[in-house]
Amino acid sequence: MRPIIEFCVNNMHHGTGDVMKKLEENPDYDVIEYGCLGNCGECSLFPYALVNGEIVAAPTADELYEQIMVKIKEIEAMFDLLGE
Repeated sequence: MRPIIEFCVNNMHHGTGDVMKKLEENPDYDVIEYGCLGNCGECSLFPYALVNGEIVAAPTADELYEQIMVKIKEIEAMFDLLGE
């Protein structure tokens, strides 16, 4: 299972560009940047991304990276449990 991590270009002022670059270094992740993800409320307030379609947000970009990694591990554990 390859996690899909999506970022909004309008959210980059929160420092998510650095998070995106860090995640792009892992060839096992699909990292995509869009002009808009349609979550303007979250986008204006704090750093966020979509991980397999679920919103992951945090107070800072560094914490966002950590939360994304937690979400990826949760998804991988679920797939392991299902034997996929």
